[in-house]
Amino acid sequence: MIEIRFHGRGGQGAVTSAELLAQAAIAEGKFAQAFPSFGPERRGAPVLAFARIDSRPIRLRQAIYEPDIAVVLEEALMNIVNVEAGMKADGVVIVNTHKTAAELRERYKLKCRIFCVDATKIALEGLGRPITNTTMLGAAIKACGCVNLASMETPLLERFGKIGPKNLAVLKRAFDEAVSENPA
Repeated sequence: MIEIRFHGRGGQGAVTSAELLAQAAIAEGKFAQAFPSFGPERRGAPVLAFARIDSRPIRLRQAIYEPDIAVVLEEALMNIVNVEAGMKADGVVIVNTHKTAAELRERYKLKCRIFCVDATKIALEGLGRPITNTTMLGAAIKACGCVNLASMETPLLERFGKIGPKNLAVLKRAFDEAVSENPA
C-alpha cells in the first residue's frame, strides 16, 4: 500500500489533489481512498489531506501517520509543520520550491529523499494563477509511480471542465521538471 499525506493551506487544493489521485487509481482497477483532515481551519491555515492506493481492498479508516510520500504544496509550510513526521525510512518529500534538494536538506534538516519542482512558476505560466494542486500531482506521480500519468486525464477533465486541459498540461510539465536527490 502507498500512503500519501498532502500538506497545504486551506483553499490550495490539497483535498482535491488527494481525490483526483484516488480517482485515477480506481480507474486503473486499484483500490484507493482519499480524505481530508479538518478542524477549525480557515482559508490559508495549514491543512492535511490523505490518499491510500493498493492492489487489495483498503480496510484502514484513519489518518496517515507513517506516510510513504509527503506532498508539500507550499515550501513555507515547512517552517511551521514537520512534513517528515512519521515518515517511513524510504519515504519521499515532494516540495513546491525554486530551491534545490540540497538547499532544502540543509535548511530543514530533511533525512528522506527529496523531489523538488517549482510548481508555483509552472501554475502561473500554465494557469495564470498560483494554484499548485494539480501541478504537484505531476511531481507526486513521478516520485511514487502510484498511477500512470495518462490516468489523470479523465479525472482532471471531469473535475475542471474547460480548464481541464490546462490543468493536465501543468501536471505533465511538473512531471517532466521534478528533480530528486538521494540523501547523503
